[in-house]
Amino acid sequence: MKIKNCLFILAIASSLTACSGGGGMPKFGDDEFAVVSVGASDASLQTTYPATIKGIQDVEVRPKVSGFITNVYVHEGQTVSAGQVLFTIDSETYRATVRQAQAVVNTARAQLNTARLTYENNKKLFAKNVIGQYELSTAQNSYATARASVAQALASLASARETLSWCQVKSPSNGVVGSLPFKVGALVSSSNAQPLTTVSNISTMEVFFSMSESEILNLTKTAGSVSAAISSMPIVKLQLADGTVYNHPGKVVKMSGVIDPTTGSVSLIAHFTNPEKLLKSGGAGQIVIPTDDSHAIKVPQEACSEVQDKIFVYKLGADNKVKYTEITVNPQNDGKTYIVTSGLSVGDRIVTKGIAKLSDGMKIKPITEAQYEKKIDDAAKLAAKQSTAKGFVGVMKGK
Repeated sequence: MKIKNCLFILAIASSLTACSGGGGMPKFGDDEFAVVSVGASDASLQTTYPATIKGIQDVEVRPKVSGFITNVYVHEGQTVSAGQVLFTIDSETYRATVRQAQAVVNTARAQLNTARLTYENNKKLFAKNVIGQYELSTAQNSYATARASVAQALASLASARETLSWCQVKSPSNGVVGSLPFKVGALVSSSNAQPLTTVSNISTMEVFFSMSESEILNLTKTAGSVSAAISSMPIVKLQLADGTVYNHPGKVVKMSGVIDPTTGSVSLIAHFTNPEKLLKSGGAGQIVIPTDDSHAIKVPQEACSEVQDKIFVYKLGADNKVKYTEITVNPQNDGKTYIVTSGLSVGDRIVTKGIAKLSDGMKIKPITEAQYEKKIDDAAKLAAKQSTAKGFVGVMKGK
């Protein structure tokens, strides 16, 4: 008798397991699906734009004179101050020019002294009627010529000294030294295509990015003017090349007044402080501009299906029949929800759970998500009981 009872119980268990589709989880076997009504909510969007990073002042350092480099006093990446000597160029030729100019000055001054003495003596002779007006005027003109010669010689000396000073190539501003393509012994001149180096002031960084013409027009129309549009732009962030977000916020400060005809875009500049010197001139990243929307329609991603880069939801009609509906969404999302830009309106009902079992035009019985989750829990508990012989007997007895 016991053997028969055991065989009977095993047969029922086998039958129930087969009906449940295996795995101990029984199917609902009904047309109940979780449905929610679409409403408006607050959403924070982020739009990104490719960006190029530059120092607020990137100055190319070029020699003003030709010659061989005799010393290099800095190295790549070194912080320098304005007026600091970076290179020296062989100066012997320019020192000789200074000495020559000084000699010309000395000669001119001696000639000036002679012309002055002659003029003063002629004035005395003219007063005594020893010489005539012609001799006096000639002496006066010679004196004026001698003075002009001294002034010309002094100007040439000053020019020679300035040229000599150019043999010391100094930093034009505070900043960081870039690459150093020329070493000691290299012949350089002002006609070199490549600069000696670049000094970048990276205390504040300028980040260049572009927005489309339509985006700029919308901003300008909303704000009323270009300057107002720039002032009203929110604080922006900078995403670095490694995907991390720079820890100092930035502010858009400039906008180009010309649209690039090849791209149809407008260039903008945002400023970021750089106290840690983390940002380098010439780097790349992405500008992140946040946008708040208080009337956004958000739907869970699990309620959507994607087919050939198109996104669909099952919208429930008044007759409780579902319609396979295409929607468009903002490309920016949090990984859990989509922000719908078209295809749904506030008040529409969509199926959020079990959409894999649906087909277009299918009639369902809508229930809440809480009711749907309860059905899942109940089914899981039943499956757990069926997993043991004792639990299965309890189910058979209604326990």
